[in-house]
Amino acid sequence: MQKILRDADEAVALISDGATIMMGGFGLAGIPENLVAALQRRGTKDLTIISNNAGTDDSGIGLLLRARQVRKMIATYVGENKEFERQFLQKEIEVELVPQGTFSERIRAGGAGIAAFFTPTGFGTLIAEGKETRTFDGRDYVLERALLADFAFVKAWKGDAFGNLAYRKTARNFNPMMATAARCTIAEVEHLVEPGQIDPDVVHTPGIFVKKIFQGRDYAKRIEKRTVRSG
Repeated sequence: MQKILRDADEAVALISDGATIMMGGFGLAGIPENLVAALQRRGTKDLTIISNNAGTDDSGIGLLLRARQVRKMIATYVGENKEFERQFLQKEIEVELVPQGTFSERIRAGGAGIAAFFTPTGFGTLIAEGKETRTFDGRDYVLERALLADFAFVKAWKGDAFGNLAYRKTARNFNPMMATAARCTIAEVEHLVEPGQIDPDVVHTPGIFVKKIFQGRDYAKRIEKRTVRSG
């Protein structure tokens, strides 16, 4: 099966309006920035985005929010993106906020074929409203459904033609688990190499989970929040 695509524009041509997409990254670290920018250029709309956060106003998922291409966000917080905050407060976008640990486990469960699980996180709060609860060994738990998606956009440091991926440092955040929890995973990589050039011991996502892959370009190391000391 030929997995290599020409570029991000060819990749997002696979995405139809109304799709659900998982997007890796934490803040601006390890985000699939080529794919996000190409999706914004194409104008695909009514999207449901599953991502830890929404980047900033002028980068990452913030580009899609500004272009009003996102119908729903499933995320862990609204911070660092004023446009996301504005749309959320004005009820212009549907938002499902999920505790970060629960968010991670819902994705991992989806990739592992686990339909749902019980967690103590959120019991007795708004998070638990309308959900099944049970008591185990004297402790109360909330039932959480797994998260799955039509597509997963992941960013890796290195990948090969078979789709094997290796992430670098903090880019190894939500990317590996999201790669397992979508019907079609598309990977953009900083370095596309020949099969056998990645040590099997450092492969974080086996190629069986990756349907399409391409060589990214023009990566920038953006700083989400700059803090400086005077004097």
